[in-house]
Amino acid sequence: MAAKQSTPEQQSVRVLKVGERVRHILSELLARGEAHDDTLSATTVSVTEVRMTPDLRNAKAYVKPLLGEDEAAVLKALRTNTAFFQREVAKRLGLKFAPRLQFQPDESFDEAERIERLLSDPKVARDLDDDED
Repeated sequence: MAAKQSTPEQQSVRVLKVGERVRHILSELLARGEAHDDTLSATTVSVTEVRMTPDLRNAKAYVKPLLGEDEAAVLKALRTNTAFFQREVAKRLGLKFAPRLQFQPDESFDEAERIERLLSDPKVARDLDDDED
């Protein structure tokens, strides 16, 4: 019997689902303090998003420490403990291949703040008010 071909839409849904599962696993590991690292246990770290490659072999985890404190130290600690996180994710995911994790700082909050500052600029606000009339 021939293997059932999946459509690109189905593949992307699967990639999104696996990425979300990896995010939950990482969040749980960090919340419980299972990584034996002083920096990680002293800081609350949020895993905001995990982007998987289509083959599910690589994952970029976007993280943000609470209030943005000591971001460089937290990233260094996460990268130091990458092997532990990969092993735990592989154990809990149950996929054929364990995704290779890469931790990145989440810049989306900074970008949103920058856009908010631009929109609240008096010149921009004036232009937006003109458009509403």
